[in-house]
Amino acid sequence: MPRTPETGPDFSKSQLLPAIAQDVDSGEVLMMAYMNAESYAETVATGRAVYFSRSRKKLWRKGEESGNVQEVTAIYLDCDRDTILLKVKQIGGAACHEGYQSCFFRQVTPDGLEVVGRRVFDPEEVYGK
Repeated sequence: MPRTPETGPDFSKSQLLPAIAQDVDSGEVLMMAYMNAESYAETVATGRAVYFSRSRKKLWRKGEESGNVQEVTAIYLDCDRDTILLKVKQIGGAACHEGYQSCFFRQVTPDGLEVVGRRVFDPEEVYGK
């Protein structure tokens, strides 16, 4: 397979790039967050997903509070190298801080939003909020 000279995401377009976490076994999209060059480098070095929290303005090591870490099995970049796809093994069963397996647990219906996801833990018990 041909290799290209590029080594990773193109952070020259934006300091923060969207990063999608997808369950390596089921293919389910678990979450979307952002990565900067530092969080991407740490993810590559450690094999664990690290994002950049826009609200806290710092690195967010997925699972540092909840224990629900993401082990990265593969990293893909889109054609423009400005979107990152992480294939992950979700440890603990929940990717969402609201306790759901996936952050995409609400479906839009003609009657409004319907919760269709499975809640794995109670966030008040885990985060004390």
